[in-house]
Amino acid sequence: MRKALVAAAIFAALGSGTASAQGTIKIGIILPYSGQFADGAAQMDNAIKLYVQQNGDTVAGKKLEFIRKDTGGIAPDVAKRLAQELIVRDKVDILAGFLLTPNALSAGDVSAEAKKFMVVMNAATSIITTKSPYMVRTSLTTPQVNASLGTWAYKNGIRKAYTMHSDYGPGIDAEGAFSKAFKEAGGEIIGTVKMAVANPDFSAYVQRAKDLNPESIYVFVPGGAQPAAFGKALAERGIDPQKIKVMGQGEITDDSALKSMGDGALGIITAFHYDPNHQSAMNKKFVADFNAAYGRNPDFFSMGGWDGMHAIYAVLKKTNGDADGEKLISAVKGMAWESPRGPISIDPETRDIIQTVYIRRVEKAGGKLVNVEFDKVENVKDPVKAAMKK
Repeated sequence: MRKALVAAAIFAALGSGTASAQGTIKIGIILPYSGQFADGAAQMDNAIKLYVQQNGDTVAGKKLEFIRKDTGGIAPDVAKRLAQELIVRDKVDILAGFLLTPNALSAGDVSAEAKKFMVVMNAATSIITTKSPYMVRTSLTTPQVNASLGTWAYKNGIRKAYTMHSDYGPGIDAEGAFSKAFKEAGGEIIGTVKMAVANPDFSAYVQRAKDLNPESIYVFVPGGAQPAAFGKALAERGIDPQKIKVMGQGEITDDSALKSMGDGALGIITAFHYDPNHQSAMNKKFVADFNAAYGRNPDFFSMGGWDGMHAIYAVLKKTNGDADGEKLISAVKGMAWESPRGPISIDPETRDIIQTVYIRRVEKAGGKLVNVEFDKVENVKDPVKAAMKK
């Protein structure tokens, strides 16, 4: 009954016309502005604001209006309710943001029901874009990054690995992709441990790994406060990444984590799609502009927000300001552009991003710890969806 009422309300809202008909396009941004992931939300939202500042708040003759909503953290029911309210009450034309997988999945149902264009700017579990045919993702998928790392690891001499991952959608996706690719290449997983997603202390988990004295350790924890906490545990338990190879998705060595980890981070190898240290003219400008505006480096959350806004502006230009969901999603399929992270495009079949995955190592440059790219895998699609098509 409740679902039927919601569907009826959405249908009624759609029948009353959209904001774009009056010369304004409303964009509803749903992010965890408070709670554990608030810093990531701020980084993404700052990139959104910077893009608008540099490109104007009018596209194809239509004024853009942003309405921001706070989920407070991992809260799928809240995200769904906010998406419904944005469409029914605020009459938004586009949904955007979505830092966290559970929130993106629940809002995806609303996007599908209301036929609203939805831009996922971070949440990275593979299945997300299957929840709505009107959804596009401008960040990454965890299998995209971690399968690339698994294959690379074996090709570069690593034969055995112990895996550690947060026990929720992205962590399960990430570890599964790494392990599958690593084993298919010829490697062996000697053990694995799941860690509570909201866990603030990794000491016991890291000690368990150290006791096994593995050749390598693979790690996935979500961005935010956890990478620094994990790095602290590595240092306290005496794991030297230059002796036991420590690998993982890029969050474990983002800027904030490196500041907390100190020289104990030297040698950690990560795979990721973006780092502020990426050497390109476009990225150097992006980093300089972001620092001038906000006094800190952008991160992968920022990159998802920046490219998400590029996609929104580009599709609105292609549709001449028509915010119809069918027209917007058709316009974004196959779109390609140069991003501060490098060349990217949208897979026309899956509406997921195709991009370069960079292999990086923590090194010291100019007295600072930085992620230095030393290898890369180009034109990577989401391997989960690619396997489903075979």
